[in-house]
Amino acid sequence: MEIYNSLETPASKEFQELLNGQLSKIKNLSEGKIIEGKVTKITEKFIFLFIEGLKSEPVIDINELKSMGIMETVKLGSKVSVLLERIEDKNGDVVVSATKALKIKGWDQLVQAYEKNQPIMGKITSKCKGGVIVEHVETGSLMFCPGSQISDKPLKDISHLMNEPQKFALIKLDKIRGNACVSRRQIISSFKKEDKAKIIEKYKVGDVIKNAIVKGYSSFGCFFDVNSELDVLVHLQEISYSRVNHPEEIFNIGEKHNLLVIGVDKEKLQVSCSIKQLSPDPFEHISNYKLNKVYRVKVVKLMDYGAFCELEPGLSTLLHTSEISWTKKNPSVKKTFKVGDEIDCIITEIDKEKRRVSISHKLTKENPMDVLETKFPVNSSIKGKVNNITDYAIYLKLNDFDLDAFLHCNDLSYTENGEEELKKYKKGDELNVKILEIKKDQNKIRVGLKQMQKDPFDWFTDKKVNDILTVKIISSNNKGLIVKPEGGCNLEFLIQKKSIAINPADSRSSRFVGGERIDAAIAEIDLPKRKVVLSIKLLEELQNKEAVTKFSSPLSGKNLPFSTLSDKLNEKVSKKKK
Repeated sequence: MEIYNSLETPASKEFQELLNGQLSKIKNLSEGKIIEGKVTKITEKFIFLFIEGLKSEPVIDINELKSMGIMETVKLGSKVSVLLERIEDKNGDVVVSATKALKIKGWDQLVQAYEKNQPIMGKITSKCKGGVIVEHVETGSLMFCPGSQISDKPLKDISHLMNEPQKFALIKLDKIRGNACVSRRQIISSFKKEDKAKIIEKYKVGDVIKNAIVKGYSSFGCFFDVNSELDVLVHLQEISYSRVNHPEEIFNIGEKHNLLVIGVDKEKLQVSCSIKQLSPDPFEHISNYKLNKVYRVKVVKLMDYGAFCELEPGLSTLLHTSEISWTKKNPSVKKTFKVGDEIDCIITEIDKEKRRVSISHKLTKENPMDVLETKFPVNSSIKGKVNNITDYAIYLKLNDFDLDAFLHCNDLSYTENGEEELKKYKKGDELNVKILEIKKDQNKIRVGLKQMQKDPFDWFTDKKVNDILTVKIISSNNKGLIVKPEGGCNLEFLIQKKSIAINPADSRSSRFVGGERIDAAIAEIDLPKRKVVLSIKLLEELQNKEAVTKFSSPLSGKNLPFSTLSDKLNEKVSKKKK
């Protein structure tokens, strides 16, 4: 873009050169570019800059430079980088920004570092949700470092890291949002990885590490410091042949122990160690123990499902709840034993392949069910105390036995309501009962109280349907007659209203009075179900049938000259009297 190139005068040539130079400077200026301006004036609020090619001097707010932390370095004649946002706004002013220029420069540096996988220098300025804010030392750009990326170890306090320039690795850039994510942990790990790889090379399987220092522990193992260059985890199961609940039961911070290297993983940079393998395996002594023999064991740990016991130090086994007691189905282990108790147990199984030993405590004692069955077989009487009462039964603690017996309310009395009878008893009452049933496999004993007396229904043993009984009327009601058989029977029965007479008109209970003696026939008898039904109507039917059989001819059913059977019977009787 040149003009006046055809003029030959010296003045015109000079003007031509000046104009073309000025236009070339203007040509290089464009919005969105970062340019440098020279400080020409400093006031209380503003900084004035001179930028060649612009028609006016751009202005920067002093607070903007103060927020950037560069105000102290700004003097007359010094250079300041700014972003040219507008060559001319609506008011005709030039608009520039120093902070945006710094941010763009910083972002460009971050992009270059990210692409080249180079660390950057930053310092932690503040904490935020989920991590910390890191400021780029060179440009002041702000970046985010997640809490998990601050260090390779959990840190409760990071005050010693605040505002200290240190290296960070760029792990994520979002140009659209202008977000950058960094990691201090990655830098630490990369250095450690190189050093650790060299350290790992020193160790081989079978090496014995002397005087490793207890550094810390968790629920799954104990951490040791090896020669101040390597952290080693000894897993819980590699600490001892004995059962260990938690490493803190055995170790104290700062203690020294020898370790056996049992594994080296060069890829994961891990060394596995064991303490117990430095000592002989106690399980090799299992040949000293015999099946079905009693041994004294020590309780070392209590669980809901059993107790871990030691046959000898390092040789442990589980005493399951099912093997603790003969009589208690699920005994409370913590109420039965305590850690340190020495108890007798019988070895019931030895599995060398699975390194398992099974023991039983209850087998050291005689099964009380066997003793009970021998001394008190079914139908024997035995005494017991009421231990518990439910809505339908009584539980007895049998004397001289740690056994509970079940007494159902229906087995309390032959004649009274079982649930009502149940109310007569209280905890602590002593009862003499009969053993009705023993189930050894289920540890169940059923007893009865009424069976200690003679069953009133036995009175009907030699009785059958249609037998005639003489009964005494106890009382009457709208349902029928309450009667009691004579001859030693202690039971009362209801003769229903419909069973009082053949003729419905005579089926009135009011016809009878208390104390009156009458005859009745057995209409139904079922001793297993304890059911007996009496009927006066049946007696009349039987008497009528007998009379017909005795007095009538084969043809009497066809040609009866009498209106009723009673008329016929009276006629027969009168003829005999004559």
